[in-house]
Amino acid sequence: MKKFLRGGYTTGACAAAGVKAALIFMTTGANVDGVEIIALDGTPLKIPIKNVEKISGGVRVEVIKFSGDDPDITNGASVFTTVRKIFGGEIIFKAGIGVGKITKAGLQLPVGEPAINPGPRRLIQNVAAEFEIGGLEVEISIPDGVELAKKTLNPILGVEGGLSIIGSTGVLRPMSEEAFKNSLVPQIDVAKAAGFDELIFVPGKIGETIAKKLGFPDGAIIQTSNFIGFMLEAAAERDIKKIILCGHLGKLIKVAAGIFHTHNRVADARSETLAAYSAAEGLKSSEVQKILDANTTEDAAQIISANGLERVYKKIAARASRRAERYVFGKFKVNTILVDYAGNILGSNR
Repeated sequence: MKKFLRGGYTTGACAAAGVKAALIFMTTGANVDGVEIIALDGTPLKIPIKNVEKISGGVRVEVIKFSGDDPDITNGASVFTTVRKIFGGEIIFKAGIGVGKITKAGLQLPVGEPAINPGPRRLIQNVAAEFEIGGLEVEISIPDGVELAKKTLNPILGVEGGLSIIGSTGVLRPMSEEAFKNSLVPQIDVAKAAGFDELIFVPGKIGETIAKKLGFPDGAIIQTSNFIGFMLEAAAERDIKKIILCGHLGKLIKVAAGIFHTHNRVADARSETLAAYSAAEGLKSSEVQKILDANTTEDAAQIISANGLERVYKKIAARASRRAERYVFGKFKVNTILVDYAGNILGSNR
């Protein structure tokens, strides 16, 4: 039987619901336990309200984030929205505890602004328009946000002090691969805005560690996860001049074989590719068979070392670079650095 995954609502929708509950309290005195808002894509969202309280100069509302079946780190977190009346007809947004501020150019908001993205701002503005109440100050806080932000790309992107209030519509649908890929792209925009047109693509922590040891600037190091091809295309669209692929042999050898989605359930030709290149460098067939039988590329690397065939890594690095350049039709130069789990550089064409 097919399982249907439950949707939820974004932190932006939580804040918008908090604003609506606060404005209902301000205008009618009613303390509601739930509100309905209309997401930016037209979807109606019924959002429970945990608490509404009057504070000095305004109203504070608590909403518990619900992510449905999406593996969202903010699921269950309290989102507090404090609403105060101000003179004029504008809405001023403020970052409270656990909500970050923009510190780097290249994101959707200018440097210095609270990290409350345009989608949530529009959602809150739509809610406020239902009430003839004038200007508002809206402060959003997520007390757990300081710690939760450490598990996100925010420190890399230049959002400091907490989480971003996000959501393009307000509806949270279970995370798709496409959504995850798109969440990686802003790293390139931030790096370009900082003046970097030569970037270091790292599939994971090993590559990142080596890139830093080699002296590459933090702002130019871009996490790609398994989506190397997708990120190469994103870089090409942004006129990046050069890419250095830096990562574990087990990941980047796939690029040498023309595989640009490197998850092992999508394609896993590590042993076969390493065996082919080793054979081309003269490794005898019995040793080639050992590489094919090896459980990991780390095991296979011991066979290569025992046969004094370390030169094969430079050939693989060069082929990975050529394949990557071909993938983006030669729009920029690519170099490759291959490392092992211990952080040793195995080979490079840099």
